[in-house]
Amino acid sequence: MRVLVVGLSTRACVQSAVRSGYDVVSLDAFGDLDLEGLCPAYSLRRDFGIPFSAAGLFAGSRQVPHDALVYCSSLENYPSVVRRFARHCRILGNPAEVLERVRHWPTFFGALSEAGFRTPETVYNCEGHEADPRKVWLRKPVRSGGGYRNTFWEPGAPVGQGFFLQEYLPGLSCSASFVANGEDCVLIGLTEQLVGRPELDARGFAYCGNILPLEPARDPETGPAILHQVQEIARWLTRTFGLIGVNGFDFILADGKVCPLEVNPRYSASMELMEEAYGLPVFDLHMRAVLEGSLPKFNLASQLGRGLFYGKGILYARQDFLAPDTRDWLRQGIRDVPHPGEKMRRGGPVCTLFAVASTRDECFAGLIEVAETLKGEIYGKL
Repeated sequence: MRVLVVGLSTRACVQSAVRSGYDVVSLDAFGDLDLEGLCPAYSLRRDFGIPFSAAGLFAGSRQVPHDALVYCSSLENYPSVVRRFARHCRILGNPAEVLERVRHWPTFFGALSEAGFRTPETVYNCEGHEADPRKVWLRKPVRSGGGYRNTFWEPGAPVGQGFFLQEYLPGLSCSASFVANGEDCVLIGLTEQLVGRPELDARGFAYCGNILPLEPARDPETGPAILHQVQEIARWLTRTFGLIGVNGFDFILADGKVCPLEVNPRYSASMELMEEAYGLPVFDLHMRAVLEGSLPKFNLASQLGRGLFYGKGILYARQDFLAPDTRDWLRQGIRDVPHPGEKMRRGGPVCTLFAVASTRDECFAGLIEVAETLKGEIYGKL
């Protein structure tokens, strides 16, 4: 069975699949240099002349022979496109009808509130005057992903079609990952999310990486309560929405309380850190959960209090430039590597960096050290 992996960026998911011996082919926005070394890989624009979009991925897929499909970001926002894929191949992941519910914000937050979980106040009807001006609000796109186009909202300003308002909750931005079979689930990792870090030239609320494990969850006094809350939410999400395969959810951690923000019902970027840190074959776990309903025998609690910190950082372009000779970046352990001479656009991702250290702060510092070295190579030659 040949599996087509599609999404904005597929390298990490494909790398996990290849490690476990699956026959895969890739279609994404970039067709990066290291991705081409893993499997037959296609860039939607470079190989097919199609601008990136969910519908574009479907159009491009018709030219790539495959039997089944695994989707990554941002197909979860387009259940109608996933349904079109399903007419031509088997979807190995959450079907369109699940996406229609779990990514419909009134349904999602309404169900969470009814179940007694803490949620941010949310205004959906774009009527700005209904938002309490005494609170701080975020303006977020309905089809959200990676913090893209999230901004603070000024009271009285138009919200606009395709956006909603959500109460801004100060705290630590985090994510949880789990494997589900529709009835139960197993947590495989908790991470701190890196958001809008200027050291990585990320702007606004742009997602720019993760650090695993989540440091507060490691604390012997606060950790067990945090882990318990996350486990309860993951189980509830699984049973309420019928989630299968690997999934994740983003949350804010404040004063030891977990407040879920959104579900990512597919392979997520942080999962490659769990593969590295815990030796988990994430793609294989996904396939087994989808095809057999089986869950891994893995105890996250036993892993949290020991071991190293693993980090990944996404470096963004501070200006337009042409990529230098990037072949040596692969030997440096850099991933999602652009082709030599490729046009890099200001504000877009350049590549992914990694670091391992004994503390959270040392791990983050390691990411920044790699980023500074790479920025010197890129911009010092311009």
